[in-house]
Amino acid sequence: MNPDAPETGIVSTRWEHFSHQSDIGVRGVGATKEEAFEQGAIALTAVITDVNTLEPKSLVQVSCDAPDDELLFVDWLNAIVYEMATRKMLFCHFNVHIDHGRLQGNLWGQQVEIAKHEPATEVKGATYTELQVRRDRDGAWIAQCVVDV
Repeated sequence: MNPDAPETGIVSTRWEHFSHQSDIGVRGVGATKEEAFEQGAIALTAVITDVNTLEPKSLVQVSCDAPDDELLFVDWLNAIVYEMATRKMLFCHFNVHIDHGRLQGNLWGQQVEIAKHEPATEVKGATYTELQVRRDRDGAWIAQCVVDV
């Protein structure tokens, strides 16, 4: 976002990747902190596969808590990585509720199908590198960190 642009009150909800040496950064942007966390989760999945190849067939619920938003974001992403690894699933849709440092999340996805999803890499976990959860000048929430691949 342009730091010199006036506040518009309109936030474009989206996810992004950013480069970081041999790893990759994931960033979620939303009108709310919850939306930013949800978009960050989509960015995490998009490191592995094309999210558009996934179907929301099964629901998995996760919860985590942390003393601040940054640690909560890392815990959220690591909870998703754990569920992907143990259930052999990929997730494409997320719903987050945050209340006083406690996150309740719903993950919708499906079992990995190698031929269909063509997983490009394995995410080992979210790190504290370039970790931020904040509001920008335009009022958008940004949640980001680097993930170890």
